[in-house]
Amino acid sequence: MSKRILIVTGDAAEVLEVYYPYFRVLEEGYEAVLAAPAKKVLHTVVHDFVEGWETYTEKPAHLLPAHIAFADVDPAQYDGLVIPGGRAPEYIRGNEDLPRILSHFLEADKPVGAICHGVQVFAALSDTSYFRSRTMTAYNACRLDVERLGASYAKETLHVDGKLVSGHAWPDLPGFMREFLKLLA
Repeated sequence: MSKRILIVTGDAAEVLEVYYPYFRVLEEGYEAVLAAPAKKVLHTVVHDFVEGWETYTEKPAHLLPAHIAFADVDPAQYDGLVIPGGRAPEYIRGNEDLPRILSHFLEADKPVGAICHGVQVFAALSDTSYFRSRTMTAYNACRLDVERLGASYAKETLHVDGKLVSGHAWPDLPGFMREFLKLLA
């Protein structure tokens, strides 16, 4: 039976951080399911790094249909979870169904991948004990988010701690997905 991977996202997800995992999962022969606060067409964005800027730039990108709303997700039906970055994590973390989804994957010790700003969704959890004595990385602006969870911030751009894979930004996607897919095997 094919593995099922849940990708939680929303409007303003970084286009590469949602499309790359989605297509890599499909390429492996697994089922990829895009979940969002509502089943709708999502608007993605392009984040780019410009020399001389202290942060990234943002432009509109491709449209992407969400297959399922968070409220309709039964996380027990999935083998792994991917959390893309972009600006989507800052608002989807407020969705009342997201803590239930996240908790399932963490409690069941299933593979979880969070890239860039994806770690921000973990702020939705009232219990952050999952992250104590753990190490994660994220976009450098999210270092405080990682530390507030009780985790140590790894400065390298890719980090694996048990079944938790974290990446700094979209340039790390090849290693991020390689490590995530290894955990699914």
